[in-house]
Amino acid sequence: MNVSQIIELGAAILILFGSIMAVISALGIIRLPDVYTRSHAATKSSTLAVLLTLSGAFVYFWVSEGFISVRLLLGIVFVFLTAPVAGHLITRAAYRSKVKLTDNSSDDALKAILFPDDK
Repeated sequence: MNVSQIIELGAAILILFGSIMAVISALGIIRLPDVYTRSHAATKSSTLAVLLTLSGAFVYFWVSEGFISVRLLLGIVFVFLTAPVAGHLITRAAYRSKVKLTDNSSDDALKAILFPDDK
């Protein structure tokens, strides 16, 4: 195997790990009990899955075709910046709309600060 084939194999491994993380994310969204933990699974692991997949595609095209894709780089940056912020805003909106936490949650530190009238 030459260096090009080894790097292509590394790119394929990145894409494989990205698809495994996507499956883990989907399982987390299905199995977790409330909107807050589901949002955590959806944003963290899905962001990692997309970043690994796009990084693998970028490396593959760079090595095999000598093509540096600005679109893939912009996609990586865009997903890295927007997905966690969107997840945070969705979770924040759910909390301010008083979506109930799961019964397994032990502490709600924000309740006394944001909703002092509710006891």
